[in-house]
Amino acid sequence: MIETLLSFAIATAILAISPGPDNIFVLMQSIVNGKKYGLATVFGLISGCLVHTTLLAFGISVIIQQSEKLFLAIKIFGALYLLYLAYIVFKSDSKILFSSESIQKKTTKQLFKQGFVMNVLNPKVSIFFLAFFPGFLFSETLSTIAQFYVLGVVFMLVSLFIFSTIALLAGSISDTIKQKETIGIYLKWLQIIVFIIIAIFILR
Repeated sequence: MIETLLSFAIATAILAISPGPDNIFVLMQSIVNGKKYGLATVFGLISGCLVHTTLLAFGISVIIQQSEKLFLAIKIFGALYLLYLAYIVFKSDSKILFSSESIQKKTTKQLFKQGFVMNVLNPKVSIFFLAFFPGFLFSETLSTIAQFYVLGVVFMLVSLFIFSTIALLAGSISDTIKQKETIGIYLKWLQIIVFIIIAIFILR
């Protein structure tokens, strides 16, 4: 149980650190408008994860109760989707681009709402949760709904820590990335490796 949750937390941390639309958005809000604006965006994004966790917990729990074969099919889909994400990252540019041209001044309340809506209405987040979470169910006695919520809380806490750190250290992080272009390459390959390892882990 502990080993599975630890593996899940480590994988979540690596994926949260890897450059993506969400953490780049947080970074830019912090650089342009200030740390508290970046943090407001972070809390909005993380709050949205609770919605995806709830949908996943109740939806997949019903499927598990009805059909083990269907659940296996979901896990296979999840592994294939993660391998697809690894391929997308492989084909992408390793350069981390910053653009402050489209950053508009908003209140912290507006940024919280924007982060929440960005997360909840993004179908890619739902698909990622569906692919990522089922392979890390960790108990034969605890209900699957409870397990999905535990995974959701771990995901949110780890992501909150990483994203908040990005918001608070935005200036230093952006300077380091600009000075050391190889960071993007390292993060790119780290992300690819994690996706592949998780895909294999899901099918174990």
